[in-house]
Amino acid sequence: MVEQSSEVVSGPDEPAVALSDTGPRGPETERKLAEALADLLGVERVPVDSHFFTDLGANSLVMAQFCARVRKTKDLPSPSMRDIYRHPTIQGLATALGEATPAPVDPVAAPSASAPMPSSASGPRGNPRSHLLCGTFQLLVFLGYSLVSGFVTATGYEWIATGSGVADIYLRSLLFGGIGFIALCAFPVVAKWLLIGRWRPGEFPVWSPAYLRFWLVKVLLHANPMVFLTGTPLYVLYLRALGARIGKGVAIFSHSVPVCTDLLTIGAGTVIRKDSFFLGYRAHAGHIQTGRITLGADVFIGEKTVLDIDTSMGHRAQLGHSSALYRGQAVPDGEHWHGSPAQPTQTDYVRVAPAGCRTARRAWFGLGTLVQLFFLYIPLFVGGAYMLFTEVPAIGKRLDPQTAALSRSELLSDALVLSLVLFFGCATLGLVALCTLPRLVGLVVKPDKVYPLYGFHYALHRATARMTNVRFFAWLFGDSSYIVHYLRGLGYDLSRVEQTGSNFGTEVQHETPLLVSVGSGTMVADGLSLINADFSSTSFRLSRVSIGPHSFLGNNIAYPAGGRTGDNCLLATKVMIPLDGEVREGVGLLGSPCFEIPRSVDRDTRFDHLRTGDTLRRRLAAKNRYNLRSMVLMLLVRWLHTFALTLFGLASVDLYGVVGHVVIAGYLALTLGFSTAYFILVERCIASFRALRPRLCSIYDPYFWWHERLWKVPDHFLNVFNGTPFKTLVWRLLGVRIGRRVFDDGCYLTERTLTVIGDECTLNAGSKIQCHSQEDGTFKSDGTVLGTGCTLGVGAHVHYGVTMGDGSVLAPDSFLMKGEEVPRKAHWGGNPAVHLPESGSRSTDVGRATSSANTAAATAS
Repeated sequence: MVEQSSEVVSGPDEPAVALSDTGPRGPETERKLAEALADLLGVERVPVDSHFFTDLGANSLVMAQFCARVRKTKDLPSPSMRDIYRHPTIQGLATALGEATPAPVDPVAAPSASAPMPSSASGPRGNPRSHLLCGTFQLLVFLGYSLVSGFVTATGYEWIATGSGVADIYLRSLLFGGIGFIALCAFPVVAKWLLIGRWRPGEFPVWSPAYLRFWLVKVLLHANPMVFLTGTPLYVLYLRALGARIGKGVAIFSHSVPVCTDLLTIGAGTVIRKDSFFLGYRAHAGHIQTGRITLGADVFIGEKTVLDIDTSMGHRAQLGHSSALYRGQAVPDGEHWHGSPAQPTQTDYVRVAPAGCRTARRAWFGLGTLVQLFFLYIPLFVGGAYMLFTEVPAIGKRLDPQTAALSRSELLSDALVLSLVLFFGCATLGLVALCTLPRLVGLVVKPDKVYPLYGFHYALHRATARMTNVRFFAWLFGDSSYIVHYLRGLGYDLSRVEQTGSNFGTEVQHETPLLVSVGSGTMVADGLSLINADFSSTSFRLSRVSIGPHSFLGNNIAYPAGGRTGDNCLLATKVMIPLDGEVREGVGLLGSPCFEIPRSVDRDTRFDHLRTGDTLRRRLAAKNRYNLRSMVLMLLVRWLHTFALTLFGLASVDLYGVVGHVVIAGYLALTLGFSTAYFILVERCIASFRALRPRLCSIYDPYFWWHERLWKVPDHFLNVFNGTPFKTLVWRLLGVRIGRRVFDDGCYLTERTLTVIGDECTLNAGSKIQCHSQEDGTFKSDGTVLGTGCTLGVGAHVHYGVTMGDGSVLAPDSFLMKGEEVPRKAHWGGNPAVHLPESGSRSTDVGRATSSANTAAATAS
C-alpha cells in the first residue's frame, strides 16, 4: 500500500528535516535531486516540474529509496516522505527544503538522537555464559512449575473422586477449584514482593540474575487468571496489591499487564482502553529499563496506544487512539494529544456522557463476579473435568484399577473418537452459539443509549465481546470468500458484497458485531479493531461503525465510531483514523496523526484487468477452490494436533497408576515440546523447506493463494517462549536468519524466511516485522534486515524492504515504511518513522514537561 514517513515535530508547512545554512543553492539542489531520482528510475533526465507519481509513475517504495539515497549524499537536504507528498516535484521539494542542507551526516556512523544510548551499548552487550545459564534456569523453572502443577492436580482429582453424589462432588470441586484459583492469583503477588520488593527506576542487562527475577515475576503475572477479569473493579484491586497506586473509579480494559507496578500511578476516574501498553519497562540495547508512568485524575487513554517509561499526563488529559507518549513526554492538565509521538490536538476523545456509577455499584459488580466465578464457573470447570474422566469410557476405564492393561489399538481408537468429538463438536456448537446469542443480547443492549458501567447491560456486552472475538473462526475463514458469510452470521452489515476472495484477513475484532457496516467493494487486511463502544469511567455506549465502499484498510488499524472517512479511501498501515474535519473521500491517509496521500499510483493498477469480467470470475472461482482446500488442510492440521494431545493424555492416564503424579508434569512438558515441533514441521513442509523470495503479483495469482495458506499455520505457541533464549531457537527452526543472543520479548514475524536479524538485537513486546503488503488486488513482498544490536520499541512496526544499520533504534509505536534505510546507530521514530531530532530540540517541541507528574501522583489514593 502507499506509505511514507512523517515528521515528528515540524509544523504543518515546515519541511521534516533540521536545516543548516550550508549546502547547494537553488538550481544546484534541483539538479542533484533530479539526477538522483533519474538514476533510481532508470531514465536520462527528470523534469523539475514533473509530478513524482502522476507524471513519472513512481510509487512510495521508489520514493522511500530516493529519500534514503539523498540522505547518503553530502551537501543535500534530507527529505522525509511527508515532504515528498507535500511537494511532489523536484522544484517544489527543493524550494520547501529551504535550499539548505543538514549538517553532513556519515551514513555509516550517524549519531544517536532523542535519548542517549546506555553506556553499555558501545561495547559487547551479550555474555554467552549468562545467556546459557539464564536459559537453563528458565527451563528448570518451567519443569518445576509443571511438576508442582501435576502433583496438585492429581491430588485434587483423587480427593474429588472420593466424593459421593452430585452435591458432594460439587462442593469438593468448589473447594478445590476455589483454593486453586486463589493460590494462582496470590502466588505472583507473593513472588513479586519476595523477589523484587518495590520496583524502582533503573536498568539491568538481559540474561543477568536481576533479569531472571524480573522474568519470573512477569511470567507469573501473565499466567495468572486475574488477566481474564480486566474491565472489572477486581482487576484494579489486584494491581493495587502488586504495588500500583490507583485512585477510585479507574476503569482498565487493556489485557496488557503492567509488570513494574510500583512505578504506575493512576488518578481517580481514569480510563485505559484495550490494546494499550503501559508496562513500566522497556527493553533497549540489551538492557531492561524501568521507569514511572504517571496519570492524573480523569485521564483518557485511547485504544492501541503505548505509554513509554518516564511519561506523565495531567488531570483531565486525553491521549487519542493509535498514539504514543515517548520517554520524557508529559501532557499538561486538560490538554488533548494524539499521534506517535503525541502532539496537541483539539479533538475530544471522550464521546460518551457520564452515568451514575458509585462505589456501591462497583462493589456489587465485583462481588457478583466472584460469586459467579466461585459458585458456577470453577465448579463447572473442575467438576466437568472430573465427569469427563469418569463418564467417558475411553478415560474412565483407564482410571479403573480393576481394568486390565489396554492394547495399543484400543488406545488409538479411543483417542481418535474422543478427539473427533471434542474438536468438531466444540467447533460446531461454537459456531451455532456465535450466530445466535449476540442477536439475543442485541435485543437488550440498545445502540446509542448510555448505560452505567458494572451493571446487567455491561455484563451482557462484556460477555458478547469476549465470545464473538474468538479467533478460531476468523483464522479459519479469513483470507477467503467464506469470511464474508461468517461475519454476516455474526451480525456484520456488509451491504452488497463485491467478492474479491480476500475481503477480510484473519484478524478482525469488534466491541459488538451487530453495529458494523462495511461498504461494497471494501477490502480489509489483518489487525482491524472496530471501536463501536465508547467508554468513560462511569458509562458506556454502543454506536455503529461505518466504513465506506471501495476502500482498502491496511494492517493494525483502530477504526472508531464516527471516523471521518468515506468512499474510495486507502487507509495505510497503523494510520490514525480522524474523528473531526471533513469526510475524506477518494484519497489515501497515512500516519499518526494522519495526512493525505494519493489513493493509488500506476504500479498499483497493473493487475486491474484481473479484477473485472470473465477473468475475475474464473480467477475468483479458482481461488475459492484453493482456499477451501487450505481450510480443510488447516482443520486437519488442528485436529491432528488435538488427536496427538488426546493420545498423550490417554497414555498418561494409563501410566498414572505406575508412575504416579510425575506423569501429569511430564504431560505438560511433552505437550509444549510436541506442539512447538509439530507446527514448525507443518510450516516448513508447506513451504517445502525452501525460503520465500520477493514477489510482486496479483491476489489472483496461485502463488498468493499458497502464501495465504502459509499464514494460516498456527503460531500461538510462540508467546510461551517470549523473553527466553528458546525464542531465538524457534525462530531459527522456522527459517529466520537470526543471530546470537537476540532478546525477543514478544515480536512477531509474518514471513520468517524473508527476515534477517543480527546478533544481540532487542525486540520489544508488540513489535512486528512484516515483509509484505497488500493493496486492493496487488501483493508485494521483500526482505527486511536488522543489523547487529538493533532495537525495536514496544509496538513498533517494520515493513518490507527495510534495512536497519547496526545499533540503530526504532522508537515505540513507530511505523518504519517499506524501502527505508536506517543509518548505523541512528535513532528513528514516529508514524511513519523519520530520524528523530536531537534531545535538545525534543525538550521544547515534544517533551512539554510540566508539573502534571506531581499533581497526578497526588490524586492516586
